[in-house]
Amino acid sequence: MKLRYSPTSPYVRKATVTILEKGLEQRVERVATDPWAADTDLAGDNPLGKVPTLILDDGRILHDSPVICDYLDSLSESPRLIPPNGALRWDVLTMESVGDGILDATVLYFLENEKRPAEARWAFWSDRQLGKVRAALDLLERAPGCLEGPINLGQITVAVALGYVDFRLAEEDWRTRCHHLAAWYRTFSSRPSMLATVPVAPS
Repeated sequence: MKLRYSPTSPYVRKATVTILEKGLEQRVERVATDPWAADTDLAGDNPLGKVPTLILDDGRILHDSPVICDYLDSLSESPRLIPPNGALRWDVLTMESVGDGILDATVLYFLENEKRPAEARWAFWSDRQLGKVRAALDLLERAPGCLEGPINLGQITVAVALGYVDFRLAEEDWRTRCHHLAAWYRTFSSRPSMLATVPVAPS
């Protein structure tokens, strides 16, 4: 398999943590891709021009981190990151959705304030994205038990989202009001899969 990636994409990090937790690193070739480059050929594999994109050995191509992580999870039984059925399955997928929502809002905030020309930025839009991030973090703080138990894709996605908030919204001091969440993240982020995938800003 080939994983098209960029080093600062949190969605790529989510897929890469999944690969490491599943012990699949020897089966996945990483292909560095800059989706912002004018001459990128990414659209040939993913018409949406997004990473991660996973090219399977049989030529099929998977887009979007939830789909990619679901596929990766299907390749081995242990550890099972998405429960196959029952209430726990929906809890994990809902937690994944919360984490993805934090990522989406943080990415939109970053694009608005770093990629858009200063004279064209929309403060209301930025504030709306920050509001989503804060509301989601408050939700996680009120229900810390939802992140307990054996490792799963919901936990991975939330942890990657918290890391991305730190990376792109360094001024957002979420730990001050989210003590339980901060304690959980401190433990989870010490996992080898998380330490091996910390994003680094390009020099």
